[in-house]
Amino acid sequence: MIALIDYKAGNLTSVRKAFGALGAQLFTPERADELASADAIVVPGVGHFAATKTLGPEWIGAILARVGEGRPLLGICLGMQWLFEGSEESPELPGLGLLNGRCYRLPADNVKIPHVGWNSLAFEHRNSIVDDVSDDAQVYFTHSYVAPVTGDTVAVTSHGSPFASIVQRGHVAGVQFHPEKSGDVGLQVLRNFLSMVF
Repeated sequence: MIALIDYKAGNLTSVRKAFGALGAQLFTPERADELASADAIVVPGVGHFAATKTLGPEWIGAILARVGEGRPLLGICLGMQWLFEGSEESPELPGLGLLNGRCYRLPADNVKIPHVGWNSLAFEHRNSIVDDVSDDAQVYFTHSYVAPVTGDTVAVTSHGSPFASIVQRGHVAGVQFHPEKSGDVGLQVLRNFLSMVF
């Protein structure tokens, strides 16, 4: 079973539906200690980084413990940003700190912010989260803040300037776009995540 974390910052229904189309079973834990039975964890989310404050020390400890045991973790959109050390959107609030760097607002130089709509992926290198995803695949975004391009960046997308659109370090992965709204490409990314689990 895969734990789908609900911190009141995302449309869990569409994420659950996408995983369900791939035959995966998800549950939404009400308490952090319920993560002990999870084979993997998915942290979705949209909106302000401050929403992650709901995931207090008990949740952070439980998630880090599962990751330490080798259980896969996927962050989606705001959930991906939370994998990093923090964000300019809420400077006082730390992220999970599994990935190095801080998230920042996209510069509004000759582009509209928020970045909403379809855009392409440019691969920095190949990793398991993008197996069978074609070069220049299109995925669906809606966001204003982004993660920096680092050594953990698998794919980059440009909207005024380049940002990390897919990251992976071992069994920890994140996507800035919404795979549940990105058609066959998004489903393939989720399928690849599932292959890390089972």
